[in-house]
Amino acid sequence: MIQVIRYIKGYLAIKVYGFSPERFMNLCSNHNIFLWDVENHGDYYTMKISLKGFYKLRGITRKTGTRVVITKRYGLPFLSTRIWKRRIFMFGLLGSLVFWVWMSGFIWAVEIDGNYYVTTDVFQDFLEESGIWVGMKKKDVEIEALEKAIRNQFDIVTWTSAQIDGTRLLIRIKENDLITIEEKKSDAAAGEGMNLVAEKEGEIVSIVTRSGVPKVTAGTIVSKGDILVEGCIPILNEDGTVKRYEYCNADADIMLRCLYTLKEEIEEKHEQKNYTGNEKKYPFIMFGTKKVKVHVPGKPYDEWDVMEEKTQLKLFGNYYLPVYFGHDLTREYFTEEKVYTKEEVKEIFEIKIQKFIETLQEKGVQIIEKNVTINKASGKWQMKVDFLAVEKTGTSQKVQQALPEEEEIGQDTEQ
Repeated sequence: MIQVIRYIKGYLAIKVYGFSPERFMNLCSNHNIFLWDVENHGDYYTMKISLKGFYKLRGITRKTGTRVVITKRYGLPFLSTRIWKRRIFMFGLLGSLVFWVWMSGFIWAVEIDGNYYVTTDVFQDFLEESGIWVGMKKKDVEIEALEKAIRNQFDIVTWTSAQIDGTRLLIRIKENDLITIEEKKSDAAAGEGMNLVAEKEGEIVSIVTRSGVPKVTAGTIVSKGDILVEGCIPILNEDGTVKRYEYCNADADIMLRCLYTLKEEIEEKHEQKNYTGNEKKYPFIMFGTKKVKVHVPGKPYDEWDVMEEKTQLKLFGNYYLPVYFGHDLTREYFTEEKVYTKEEVKEIFEIKIQKFIETLQEKGVQIIEKNVTINKASGKWQMKVDFLAVEKTGTSQKVQQALPEEEEIGQDTEQ
């Protein structure tokens, strides 16, 4: 505590030499001038003294014939003096600090994680329509309202979480193309049943029913919209007539053999880019959406394409700023007309087929066989691929309320 008080008031390290340094120290004691850290160096003494005590030494040094030299200054009074001498720098530092604190109150990056069916572009368009944009204030982001809006907008999203991390808005979602258990329970509680209907045309391979009345068996050919498992169970009287219906949410594992078709075509003649290897980089700095390019001397190429590479500036891992550094890579090329060979066409179509298969497999579709047909007509290569596949089917649809047979007969009689 004493050190803190000394620092606030200020103190000095001094060197005392001359006729009688010992008498100097005695007189300081008599005049209540406190000295500490006293060290004897033979011809001189070093010690520390308060700033207030130093101003009382003039008469004492005259009486003792000693000289006092300041070797070092300590404390807040001297620090403030040095700061004032560098006031322009300090004002700049303070202004910079205020600027960074002000910038930290905005969203400078929006990241979306977990989306597959809903593309990032679609998601970003939705966020802009909902008033979420890069550069908005953090306090204007209503997290709960945003999460609810996402779930309401995209039926396939079953879970979402939004959080502000530094100057970044991080949105995590989970997708599911099946109706959730909670929705089913709520429908059942409301007295409504749910059928399972076919999503497309095909042949039923297998069916395992957990609840509901199955309307198809293995080998049944169904069309889109046909009821596979009914969500209303008839309760019969003793004479076989329907007394009432009990509603449930139909649930079953149903595998369907179906057909997928892929059609593609490409022009036989095409312009091929041949890159010369000549490249130029045009550095730039982006502030928000404003791009400031650095001029690079030299004429542009006759034909070229540009690739933009940029990195967003961030501090401490999650403090994103609306500043980007990067460059536009300009590559020279010349074009010439080419004609695809049959081997090249097969290679191009094979890549398209493989991408299509991967898309189906990600959705849980099993490809059993494929039939590929490639023809050339009117200067175009055309491909048609038929895929025989097996997939899980059955989408929920509300049951149309049915009347018991007794009520139906009664209504007919009244008429």
